[in-house]
Amino acid sequence: MIVNKSNHARNSSLCPVTEQGPRTGEFMTEERIGPLQKPNYGTVHSIRSSVVDAKFSNRIPALLSVLRTGEKQEIVIEVVTHLDEKTVRGIALTPTQGLAQGSRILDTGRPLQVPVGQRVLGRMFDVFGETIDRGEPVRAEEYRSIHGRPISLNRQSTKSEVFSTGIKAIDVLSPLERGGKAGLFGGAGVGKTVLIMELIHNMVGGHEGVSFFAGIGERVREGEELYREMREAGVLENTVMIFGQMNEPPGARFRVGHAALTMAEYFRDDKRQDVFLLIDNIFRFIQAGMEVSGLLGQIPSRLGYQPTLGTELAELEERISSTTTGAITSVQAVYVPADDFTDPAAVHAFGHLSASIVLSRKRASEGLYPAVDPLQSGSKMLVPHVVGEKHYRIAQETKRTLAGYEELKDIIAMLGIEELSREDRNTVYRARRLERFLTQPFSVTEQFTGYEGKMVPLDHALDGCERILNDEFADLPERALYMIGAIDEARGAG
Repeated sequence: MIVNKSNHARNSSLCPVTEQGPRTGEFMTEERIGPLQKPNYGTVHSIRSSVVDAKFSNRIPALLSVLRTGEKQEIVIEVVTHLDEKTVRGIALTPTQGLAQGSRILDTGRPLQVPVGQRVLGRMFDVFGETIDRGEPVRAEEYRSIHGRPISLNRQSTKSEVFSTGIKAIDVLSPLERGGKAGLFGGAGVGKTVLIMELIHNMVGGHEGVSFFAGIGERVREGEELYREMREAGVLENTVMIFGQMNEPPGARFRVGHAALTMAEYFRDDKRQDVFLLIDNIFRFIQAGMEVSGLLGQIPSRLGYQPTLGTELAELEERISSTTTGAITSVQAVYVPADDFTDPAAVHAFGHLSASIVLSRKRASEGLYPAVDPLQSGSKMLVPHVVGEKHYRIAQETKRTLAGYEELKDIIAMLGIEELSREDRNTVYRARRLERFLTQPFSVTEQFTGYEGKMVPLDHALDGCERILNDEFADLPERALYMIGAIDEARGAG
């Protein structure tokens, strides 16, 4: 068991909920350094920012082993390469201020480990598996390495099942897969984090399972707000949060996703439960890897990304899968630099996903929230033999109507809607009503919008789209369909 405590300020401001209780066993002792008979000490050879080289005269530490140094062994280093038969190079997961050449360094003999089990529920952790919600330390019965392996193909489930979210725009047009990976693509400020927070609210409230939130490179404000909202909503007891703050060294941010997956895999494999894993933001995982790569002096590839981008992303993504007894279903926010979907980070992320939910800045500027772009978003689940003939037909007709409206916008802008044929005008009217019906008030934004949050079952969402396509609500103004739940609410709103 590795218990550690860094003396830097990463824990100081995240969640001031209760007074910090005393910790025991804060630093590594020689009796708890792993399966080695004797402590294996070396000396620090060089320090360059977060890159630390160390020499060992006895045994050379294994790759991914944790090294500790500093006055109280508070500086944590992960071995990433062997330079020769006695020298290793590692990336510091904590700040290296005060570390000097020649300092004594300890090989713990084991990789970075985090607690697993029922006791992690309702708590907030950092990458080291330490609580940062200022509650009592977790006394876990078991600690596991964060470097797990994907489950073998013969244990993976081959059955395709739809995972309902209660959000109309997603369930109708880009249904998620149970045990699959969905990406939320969008630039800054289009609503990725708000949508993820609503998904947590809906999943914990509507599904029997466990939710994990991995905040990679998160702002401290976002972490604190999410914690408080989960607690006030009464869903914290089935939620686990793991954060690597934006101000932490890149090595720590790079391992947050692995730590979250290790905890989630316990509930899938040992407890045989369904797990809902949200990652915000997968781009910051790639960005942390790019920083680590630069520190190690690797030659960058296109646009400055690390040459190992594909491998590093796959090591994380391939652990997210389903078995016959449990599943990890993941939704990942993916920041798209400069809204450029040809950026290598976005392209590599696309390859792992079963559903892509693209958020549109244009729709956000029009007040159409969630700002899901129905024409760019898609899912491999949207096929007749998985979702059914009715769902497939309604979704395709909805997309066809919205695509027709998109093509007519230029003509409308130049000549006006009166110049369109009757059929084209009907297409425009249907599309504008569909756009407004696919908006939805969220529970997490009630205090800002004044609209009560709605969770809409799939059959109600499909029924609404079908009735709009059949012109059943042509007599109502468009605003009657804006920010409602089920379609029958439109009569009251109109």
